[in-house]
Parts: sequence; C-alpha cells; structure tokens
Amino acid sequence: VQLQASGGGLVQAGGSLRLSCAASGRTFSSYGLGWFRQVRGAEREVVAAISWSAERTYYADSVKGRFTISRDNAKNTVDLQMNSLKPQDTAVYYCNARSVSYNYWGQGTLVTVSS
Repeated sequence: VQLQASGGGLVQAGGSLRLSCAASGRTFSSYGLGWFRQVRGAEREVVAAISWSAERTYYADSVKGRFTISRDNAKNTVDLQMNSLKPQDTAVYYCNARSVSYNYWGQGTLVTVSS
C-alpha cells in the first residue's frame, strides 16, 4: 500500500498550490482521507479531511475558506486546493488514509510560502 503525494513547491504569499495524493495497492473508496502538515519541532496537525462518500468534510480553523479538499474514488486520489497561501502555511504536507483497522501515510511534500 502506497500513498504518493505531489504538488508541493515554493509560492509567494497570496498564491495557490494544488496537492494531489494517489493511492495504490488498495482501493480507498471506503476510507476517510485527509491532509496533515508538520513544521519542524511541532506536532503533525490535521489540515483537512473528507469522509469516504465525500458528504462530510473538516477543515482546521486556520485554513477554512482558503483550502478545499476533494476526492475521486474512481481514481483513488485525494486533492487539496490551497488558495490565498500565507507564510504560516509553510510545512511538509502529508496525505492520510484511515479506516477502523488501518492508518496509512504518504511520504510528505514540502510547501514553502514566501512573504
């Protein structure tokens, strides 16, 4: 089972990036999917999450109104559209897939927002 994240990079404040995470080795249509981020020296925190049916989403207060999570169960992917980026959004972003019994992490992709 592998989660491959992509789309990170360097962007100026106010800009946009779209992160994508492709899952392989298992069908994740019944899994909750999410994006987390971690700054060096700090704990990993949830940014956004989406239920298996995409009916429910969750966003951290710090990204509400700026980030949008979406999933495509046919393609086994989960995306994070990030708009109006701020320097404090700089972090390594990880995708996550979890069920009652399993919890999988991607390798992380670095997002750097310059002021």
